[in-house]
Amino acid sequence: MAIVTVKPTRIDVTIADEIAAHTDYEVEDASKALTWGADEHVLLALAAAGWLYVQLRKPQQAPLANHILTASLVTAVLPHILKSAFDQTRPDRMTIVGHGHGVPVSGRARDAFPSGHAVHMGALASAAGLLPPARRRTVRAIAVALSLTRIALLAHWASDVVAGFALGAAVERLLRPWTLAGRRRDSRRPRIERA
Repeated sequence: MAIVTVKPTRIDVTIADEIAAHTDYEVEDASKALTWGADEHVLLALAAAGWLYVQLRKPQQAPLANHILTASLVTAVLPHILKSAFDQTRPDRMTIVGHGHGVPVSGRARDAFPSGHAVHMGALASAAGLLPPARRRTVRAIAVALSLTRIALLAHWASDVVAGFALGAAVERLLRPWTLAGRRRDSRRPRIERA
């Protein structure tokens, strides 16, 4: 049994009601397909594959790969722990109109808070700060778009997604001192020019 029951805000309910009334099967089907890009299983597989590639081909990037894999693992576990403490009904369980417009039933009924997908995307968006500006903007735009699919599907209230995204970003930033400590020391060393 959960320790805390979380209620949606008036804004959450207004957004969910608008989506339920105005969505359609095409939007919902597209959102269902896109939301897989933020699924923990997909992200863990990609992080593990990237980590292995770096270990074999680009060992100088190992601290960054270790950081991404660690952040992926932590943000995969954390939402499950929080969902056991927080109880909130998903918006898709509170609409009949939405189901008539293509809104699917997602996840466990009382596991709305926080959005695990948004936790993963918040960590990814934060980690994008380690990339060059053009890549950073692209990764952050994708992370936000994938998070918004959870609202479009009525799998989560808007506040669940915002809270999850912020939590993921915070987790990624909190992990940096431990996972990237060696990388910072290396970047402070003077570079040797090769003739």
